[in-house]
Amino acid sequence: MIGRRRRAADAAPSRRIPRTGLIVRGATGVAALVAASELLGRAGIVHRDFFPPASAVLLRAAELATDPDFLTDLRITLTAWFLGLLIAIAVAVPAGVLLGSVPLVNTAVQAIVEFLRPIPSVALVPLVALLLGTELDMKLTVIVYASAWPILYNTVYGLRDVDPLAKETLRTFGFGRLAVMWRVSIPATAPFIATGVRMAAAVALILTVTAEMFGGFGDGLGVFAAQAQNVPGGIDDTLAVAVWAGLLGLAANAALVAGERRLFRWQYHGHSH
Repeated sequence: MIGRRRRAADAAPSRRIPRTGLIVRGATGVAALVAASELLGRAGIVHRDFFPPASAVLLRAAELATDPDFLTDLRITLTAWFLGLLIAIAVAVPAGVLLGSVPLVNTAVQAIVEFLRPIPSVALVPLVALLLGTELDMKLTVIVYASAWPILYNTVYGLRDVDPLAKETLRTFGFGRLAVMWRVSIPATAPFIATGVRMAAAVALILTVTAEMFGGFGDGLGVFAAQAQNVPGGIDDTLAVAVWAGLLGLAANAALVAGERRLFRWQYHGHSH
């Protein structure tokens, strides 16, 4: 389905936007959002303790860059985020290859997958915290559970989109099933897997901070933000953590997109973004 949509998009005429234009448009949108937040914060419609001006939040976010306690929490969050995403990739890609290449297995587990997939990951945090505590094990469990789905499904859809003619050609030359998988299916599916990893990175970051907030103990950006809410005037710290989380997500997405462009240049040929 994804492949058909992509081919349809490729066939449609598109206007190429220069990279500079994309950056300017993005910066304009961010500036407009900051300006609107600043105006709302200073208008007094909402009390400053609940909605401070954007300038105060951004200033506090900059100050946190030199706060040793915050940097320790940041390091702990990044460690959980990276490890959780890495484990999700290690689990979801082989599982996706299995489901996408062996119809019998896919049929056997389809009902289980469709039952588990809609369960909100946040709802599992209290249960997992009760079983594993509030440290790294709990965070990794919910991160892997939430971030494995986009990788799994992109792998399955990618395998279904592989050109059957290419596979049949190799079979004609005597290549076995594993050889066809390794030489054709996996390389053709790699861009789909990369897209799934990029989607999973954002999910993993959300779940990392959320698990820390719901856990209520230990260290990490979520704990830092949760504890700040209990201090008068701590809303600046809470929103500053949100700014940091947003910047981390933006940086991760940019790095992964750059990696995709470098590894799968044919996918981006003729596209501006």
